[in-house]
Amino acid sequence: MKLRNLIYERTGISFEANKIYYIKKRLQQRMDACSIQEIDEYIKHLKLFDRDGREFQELMNLLTVNETYFFREFSQLQVFAEACLEEVVQRKLAQGDRTIKIFSAGCSTGAEPYTLAIILREMLDDFKHWEVMIKAGDLDENVLAAARRGTYDERSVKDVPDNYLTKYFTNPRPGVYQIKPQASELVVFEHLNLMDRRALRYEDNYDFVFCRNVLIYFDDVSRKQVVEKFYAMLNKGGFIFLGHSESLSRISTAFKVKRLDGHIVYQT
Repeated sequence: MKLRNLIYERTGISFEANKIYYIKKRLQQRMDACSIQEIDEYIKHLKLFDRDGREFQELMNLLTVNETYFFREFSQLQVFAEACLEEVVQRKLAQGDRTIKIFSAGCSTGAEPYTLAIILREMLDDFKHWEVMIKAGDLDENVLAAARRGTYDERSVKDVPDNYLTKYFTNPRPGVYQIKPQASELVVFEHLNLMDRRALRYEDNYDFVFCRNVLIYFDDVSRKQVVEKFYAMLNKGGFIFLGHSESLSRISTAFKVKRLDGHIVYQT
């Protein structure tokens, strides 16, 4: 399918043959919006007339799945907070360095980076003496707009511990939760296409990369390119966290593999 190839070339996202119906259903929405009846004509439009990439972005906004909620895969976050973060903090203190940088790829509506902000505020002793920066990116501009607003429904916060819910959220009306500034001010959101050659070029000195449930959308070639970028971004001794169904075993041998409390983590 020509459209699948175009999406792959521009984003690295690989839709398998069994997703054809999924693509066509959403493709039809964009064709209707553009008053275009034939797929070939729509592809021509994307290649020749969509000079600012706006229509292609609208299509990708429909095709990318953005299910997310706070404290997702909680046990993995415990490993991050109680083992990996502690290791990095002790190393940094020994070096007289009080900076922590985290990258959240495929951040969707912001639940993951805001969760990390909450964890850092809770786990770092003398937090006010640390310089913390969490950069979060996603391909879908709609979810980035939602992330910046920081407003969530009950389902999104269902796994937030009660004391954190009170401490880091307001509840302006029933069923609505707003992230408080003490968490949101730590996070910077940016539009991110991981296959853009310019993406991440100037990003470095990160201590952690979270890329959970993102690599499943790429084929092996694209995964390797993305992981190589992440490796270059990380400090020596930094960690990358993947989703529970993802692995670097076939992608890269550059990382050390660690098993902590039943979870696999990868370290530079």
